[in-house]
Amino acid sequence: MADNKYNSRVLTSYEPTDTLIFALGGLGEVGKNMYCVQCNDEIIILDCGQIFPGDDLPGVDYVVPDYTYLIRNQEKIKGLFITHGHEDHIGGIPYLLRVCRVPAIYGSKFAIALIERKLEEHRIRTDTKLIIIDHNSRFDSENFHIGFFNIIHSIPDCLGLAIRTPNGWIMSTGDFKFDLTPTGTNADYQVMAFMGQFGIDLLMSDSTNSAIPGFSISEKQVAKSILEIMSKTAGRLIIATFSSNVHRIQQIVSAAIKCGRKVAIIGRSMENVVQIGRNLGHIQASDGDFIEPEALDSFPAHKVCVLCTGSQGEPLAALSRMAAGTHRFVHIIPGDTIVFSSNPIPGNETSVHETVNALTRLGANVLTNSMLNNLHTTGHASQDEQKLMLQLVKPKFFMPMHGEYKMLKMHADTAVSTGIPEENIFICANGDVLVLRNHQCYLYNHRIPTDAVYIDGNDSSGIATAVLKDRKILADNGLVSVIVTIDSKTNTILCRPNLVSRGFIYIKESQTLLKEGELLVYEALRKKLAGKTTFGELKNTIRETLDPFLYARTHRNPIIIPVILNYRQ
Repeated sequence: MADNKYNSRVLTSYEPTDTLIFALGGLGEVGKNMYCVQCNDEIIILDCGQIFPGDDLPGVDYVVPDYTYLIRNQEKIKGLFITHGHEDHIGGIPYLLRVCRVPAIYGSKFAIALIERKLEEHRIRTDTKLIIIDHNSRFDSENFHIGFFNIIHSIPDCLGLAIRTPNGWIMSTGDFKFDLTPTGTNADYQVMAFMGQFGIDLLMSDSTNSAIPGFSISEKQVAKSILEIMSKTAGRLIIATFSSNVHRIQQIVSAAIKCGRKVAIIGRSMENVVQIGRNLGHIQASDGDFIEPEALDSFPAHKVCVLCTGSQGEPLAALSRMAAGTHRFVHIIPGDTIVFSSNPIPGNETSVHETVNALTRLGANVLTNSMLNNLHTTGHASQDEQKLMLQLVKPKFFMPMHGEYKMLKMHADTAVSTGIPEENIFICANGDVLVLRNHQCYLYNHRIPTDAVYIDGNDSSGIATAVLKDRKILADNGLVSVIVTIDSKTNTILCRPNLVSRGFIYIKESQTLLKEGELLVYEALRKKLAGKTTFGELKNTIRETLDPFLYARTHRNPIIIPVILNYRQ
């Protein structure tokens, strides 16, 4: 495949009447999904997600797309359409609404309930309408006609979209899998097949599991494994899973009721989702099937099941606090059985293993997903499911979405195996623009500027890259503060500068180094003060003097913070 012709159809310009398709997030990464379709003076947005930061982004709470293009074109926005309620598809909404006017958000009943809760938590009051849609809904504007179809994922009420534009049809699968024995609503196979017969010009499809061969296992098989473990476990059972996986939560609750166990829900996000799921009928259970966490000690160990967050080893989640012995209500004791009904998300493996080890040390029997016990199934299509989608829809052009570059590339290769010509496939990055013109698709050779915005707290403007750079330097090299007292009237230094180090060197063992630095700064400032100067120039002199000296002696570049005190009589 080295000589493939992906991205070979290129345009150097586009017409105002063309349909443009581009992503502000979700390509070359797993998370912060946000795809836009623009035609004439109208823009529709598909999803508005966030991504959780890695260790390379110290102090960052969330990462969201750069909304600059939408802010500049907000009068063209007709609506935001949500495929489902996962954080990587709705997590960016509070930050978008703070900076950009969106007339309406369209989503399924479950997705809208999660968005309402999210806006309440962020204390956002907005004129944006929240409109509930389902597979029978339709949306019409001057340039767009949108229909919806049911799709299966790991959260209820998931929708795919079929978008008619003046230049052709676009279909977006959202996140999907094919489960032939689903626990919730089935997928609209007939609708997808009909659209394939009708003629889809461009298919955009989920690539997350494009490296995994075959079909994913059914949620019903997971339910069977959980019930088997529940019935065989003699002591207390603690199960950790994704709070958003409502179908899984229903399986666990149903198994607990069958086995005569009361369920305690622990973790704020789990509590929220269970409450919404019960209100909307996705979780069938009575009030009597649940107990408060503080009542756990009032029941025999074999009569309780704890359902909690923390399956990814998150430091502040309930299971991690249990492992550390700091949870208010649950203290792990020998005889407890702990089930991880999930797989580690790439990047979380280390924290999950640390949590498993800590729980095992406390005497718990820890079960994780494996070939021997089907404790988890994915919500994303494996290769054969991706092939089935491609065969049902039979698109003329194809753009893999939702995945890192390797996932997109492998999904493109899979599409070729189903008969789609290589030159009709586009592997795009965030900001790349596809042009749909008269049922033909091209890659425009100019990009829309896109970047990640780093959210620290609730500041929707994001923190500057310079701040992150400083944080990384502080983490790696520490800081040195230089305190200098001068008399600006006489242009003299009143005492020798004082160097204070934090996270750079061990002060007790480096007194000679600090004294040499202080003398160097003193001499440099004395020369500078011999003529006319400014406070800014004095600070620069301190940095220019210390930087090379400290690097030459330690091979490290700490942040240097000059503090100049002006003494006035």
